[in-house]
Amino acid sequence: MKKAVILYSGGLDSTTCMAIARDNGFEPYALSFSYGQRHSVELEKAREYAPLVGAKEHMVVDIDLRQMGGSALTSEIEVPKDGADQTQIPITYVPARNTIFLSFALGWAEVLGAQDIYIGVNAVDYSGYPDCRPEFIAAFQAMADLATRAGVEGNPYKIQAPLINLTKAQIIERGLALGVDYRYTHSCYDPAEDGRACGHCDSCLLRLKGFADAGSSDPVAYV
Repeated sequence: MKKAVILYSGGLDSTTCMAIARDNGFEPYALSFSYGQRHSVELEKAREYAPLVGAKEHMVVDIDLRQMGGSALTSEIEVPKDGADQTQIPITYVPARNTIFLSFALGWAEVLGAQDIYIGVNAVDYSGYPDCRPEFIAAFQAMADLATRAGVEGNPYKIQAPLINLTKAQIIERGLALGVDYRYTHSCYDPAEDGRACGHCDSCLLRLKGFADAGSSDPVAYV
């Protein structure tokens, strides 16, 4: 099987992305990050589920974005609830996160000899993050072609973003068709101490609406 590096957070989108990569004939090498995020529930789900969905290897990279802060996910800033302040890029945006993550993925792909990198960004039902747009993926693709040995030798990497034009409901429908068990995913920005999702942050609201629009029930526990 061809190798592919999958950016895998343990969330709904990245888990669906992993299933799509496998369905496309790739052997997934899952890459997650412990980056100083405000909770570890999503990462724990990633560790648990990666081997169950056939990841050949699961690497967890430790970096500390709390040193920079600037986000409700990496500093002591309150997570907005119930759709508060949607006129600007939300405070849950982590500065340069996908750029950093894709750079690590590019390095691992070069070592593995993998030509494909999968990322579960979405530009339809999403929170307005600038690094989830098609323009960003195209720009990183151009950079990868210039910045790597494989790229300059005529074997460029391909940044795959199969969810980018899908609604959340369409993502869920695709995942269910591929056998994804969404019990093993976590999306909440601000879970309770027992790990249950809050049901009120932007990520929870998008997820709940997606399951409702897909005519399905979300199997994770909410407060």
